[in-house]
Amino acid sequence: MASDFMDRFRFNTENAPDVFYIQNLKKTSTETFREYATRWRSEAAKVRPALEEEQMNKFFARAQDPQYYERLMVIENHKFSDIIKLGERIKEGIKSTMVTNFEALQATNKALQSGVYPRRKK
Repeated sequence: MASDFMDRFRFNTENAPDVFYIQNLKKTSTETFREYATRWRSEAAKVRPALEEEQMNKFFARAQDPQYYERLMVIENHKFSDIIKLGERIKEGIKSTMVTNFEALQATNKALQSGVYPRRKK
């Protein structure tokens, strides 16, 4: 009976997410940072072999966009709940323009280089 059970459900254990998968798990545009972090943590808990808390935090920081990564990497050894709180504060900082949004900065830079923005007449 145990053998039949293992044969039937082996697929679930063989297809557990790996570190590469969780590092590429990105936030969707409809998720809050907290929802994303909770979803990410739930997927990371399925990784085999299981990750330690500190490893999870490091991989979570690495999965972030640059404006989050550079700020989250300094607290990798803290609790995951602290990382979520900091992520939410970073998000608020981006909304209020107190934190630089690197994606918007890169888009503007590309547009300037490609000549999309008209130059001012002197």
